[in-house]
Amino acid sequence: MEVNPEGKARLFVGPAAFGGADLVDEPSETPEAVLFAPATAETLARLGRGFESGFGPGAIVVPDLDAATADHPAVRENLDLLRADGHRVVEGQNGGMAEAREIVARVLGSLGGPMSGLRVLVTAGGTREPIDSVRFIGNRSSGKMGLAIAREAVRQGADVTVVAANIDRGEPGTESLSVENVEELQDAVLERAGRADALVMAAAVSDFKPSSPVGEKIRRREGTTSLELAPTADVLGAVTEQYPDLFVVGFAATHGDPLADAREKLESKGVDLVVGNDISGEGVGFGSDENEVYVVGYEEERFVPRASKEEVARVILGTMRVEMDKERQR
Repeated sequence: MEVNPEGKARLFVGPAAFGGADLVDEPSETPEAVLFAPATAETLARLGRGFESGFGPGAIVVPDLDAATADHPAVRENLDLLRADGHRVVEGQNGGMAEAREIVARVLGSLGGPMSGLRVLVTAGGTREPIDSVRFIGNRSSGKMGLAIAREAVRQGADVTVVAANIDRGEPGTESLSVENVEELQDAVLERAGRADALVMAAAVSDFKPSSPVGEKIRRREGTTSLELAPTADVLGAVTEQYPDLFVVGFAATHGDPLADAREKLESKGVDLVVGNDISGEGVGFGSDENEVYVVGYEEERFVPRASKEEVARVILGTMRVEMDKERQR
């Protein structure tokens, strides 16, 4: 780097930095991938407003911003414009740059991964139904399985949207929407399912909710307080009714052998695949880094022995791709 007498840089990288390699002003042919990393707020504005040209849709844009800038309405609008134009936006945590492994995965996915061109909607985490202003009915789901599926789908080239129920972090490379309860999750899924090729319902959805939640904190009283429960909305049923052609993967979390529940859910919900898992197993229940599942379809059932959730995600998505290909051929 050359520095002038005032201490300001005049040249940061020159030809000598490339060890005598032949440099060209323009690529000799159309590049297979275009990457903007790190992308400043100015870069996002120029790209979003069409001031940068010379490449078509499908560029990979990796913002590197502070949290306040990342949340600014103008910046969010520019990111929305980029997505609408077909570019892939890879956001990190709190506006910062995404991890290198996620950027590499996104680039590799753009080069023709097995899920390239597919739009996948994933739900992850566990819903919470309010009892009063401070208490809720929930479950122990950490969201790790759903996020592993989203991460693997990104690596395989898919455009992924995550509906995240009570998860304190987003998955880099995806569009993420936070929800709390079943009603919010159902609204988010139904609104986005029409733009998806496949839905993977990995979130643990509450089966019951308080029939009469209280808007303030319930005070302690002597004796006992009863709580009347009512069933929550049937999210899977609503999805398959409204979008009968959407490929849907459901989950059946069971305390014990999950096969019977998975088979029953496959038929009753009208989905295409059901992933059954025994949440009572040591080291494969909620919050663990490993899982052991059955992937149940109408023609085949596959047992996936205990493995990392990333490996289980690969099997689930691989089975999904095969079944989607079969449907296209019918």
